[in-house]
Formats: sequence, C-alpha cells, structure tokens
Amino acid sequence: MDNRLAMFNESGNAVCLSIHQNQFTDPKYKGAQMFYSGSNSTSEALARALQSRFRELLQPDNDREIKLCGKELFLCYYSENPTVMAECGFMSNPEEAAQLNTEEYRGKVAFTLFSGINDFVNRKK
Repeated sequence: MDNRLAMFNESGNAVCLSIHQNQFTDPKYKGAQMFYSGSNSTSEALARALQSRFRELLQPDNDREIKLCGKELFLCYYSENPTVMAECGFMSNPEEAAQLNTEEYRGKVAFTLFSGINDFVNRKK
C-alpha cells in the first residue's frame, strides 16, 4: 500500500481513482457510491462528478450519496491528489452482480467513470 501511495503522490497533477465492487449481507442494496477524503479539497468535487454521471448515464434510480472516508481507506485518505474510491455496484445483489459480470456493462461503467473524470477536469475553477 505504501508503494501505491507513493505512486499516487509522485505525480503533482493527477487524479486517482480506486475502483471496487461493493458487498453487503443484505442482497437488496445496489448502485454505485463514491467515497472521498477531506485531505484534498477537490476530492469531494471529483466524487460528485462521478456520482452524477452514474445517475445520468447508467443508474437513473441511484439515490446513494457520496461519503467522506476516514483513515480506514488508506490510499484515499493519504493521497495528496484528488482521490475517490468508486464502489461501482454490489456483488451481493444478484441482478447487479450479473450485470457486472458482462463485458458490455463493464464497458459502460468504464465510460461512466471516464465521463465523470472528464467533467471534473474540465470544470470551471
């Protein structure tokens, strides 16, 4: 983890995105959710851009809110660049897991993430 963090921090003008799939004991939960750190003042804006694109392009019924993370998300918390941990869906939800297991849906997730990053990078400062 220390090596990854060093790689995150050695580029002064980078955006860091850690991509994950969520899991929960109750299979009813679904949808992407972004976690960001307060360590970089622009991480929240990146998280909002990503969550917004998931709602717009892929999951119109997604009502999940972005969440501030703590030290438990080591890379996210200690990164000096804008950083978000993107939970792109729940593997514990059978329908969402089936989607996430298709190349077509993973391509849509990748495009959605790209679109959110693009929005963040090109936002008015």
